[in-house]
Amino acid sequence: MSRFLILAYLFFLGALGGWVLELFFRRFISNKNPERKWINPGFLTGPYLPLYGFGLCILYLLASLDRFVPPDHLILGRAGLFLAMAVCMTLIEYIAGIGLLKLAHIRLWDYRDMPGNIQGVICPLFSAIWAAMGAAYYFLLYPVTLRALEWLANNLAFSFFIGVFFGVFFVDLGQTIHLAANLKKFAEENQVVVRYEELKAAIRRSNEEAKARAWFFFAFHTPRPLRETLDRYVERYRALEPKLRERYQAIEPMIRRTIRRK
Repeated sequence: MSRFLILAYLFFLGALGGWVLELFFRRFISNKNPERKWINPGFLTGPYLPLYGFGLCILYLLASLDRFVPPDHLILGRAGLFLAMAVCMTLIEYIAGIGLLKLAHIRLWDYRDMPGNIQGVICPLFSAIWAAMGAAYYFLLYPVTLRALEWLANNLAFSFFIGVFFGVFFVDLGQTIHLAANLKKFAEENQVVVRYEELKAAIRRSNEEAKARAWFFFAFHTPRPLRETLDRYVERYRALEPKLRERYQAIEPMIRRTIRRK
């Protein structure tokens, strides 16, 4: 089985599995969803998160290096492996987050209230979480991944569905790029950074006010013109901006002390 098909299959599993993981996290754990509603966690329309797709490919490739770890240094070697996983996942997170922030003025997530954060895109806490997830993947999911790849090798007809998945994914990606371009133009005109989660919440409130049907997957579907919803979002953003600045100034000394200790 070709390496390309293996990585395509892993991307498919990771993107879909990561979407399900984030879906339940936002529904039952995240404090940014006090109403405990089901929220589509993706920037794309469909049920997949590319970040997790790339992540699973990276974790698989790194876990494959375990065979080169000398038996006499097994613990140290695996610790280094989990550290490498955390570094790679943090790097993917940074590239995705900073790329959208700089190129499209869209902030997909915001860690600016977390100690030691870098541009609000990555922070030590979530890097540690990535390390823990890397260890969990190695001990719990890597054997499952190998069995899944063995199953695929014996059922290559399933690669047709992988092709369908990527066909839908790239169409969705094209539409999302078009949407991101419109959001970028709007953000530049109003000199703001679009916080994706807040914008989705604003659109959801707009739909509720208009008593329109709430679309789970089509997060940007609204009976009102999107421009009108964006204008209302900016008004709320500007009203909250002083409070956000005060909040950051209140925790800034703690962040600086944390950075100095490191």
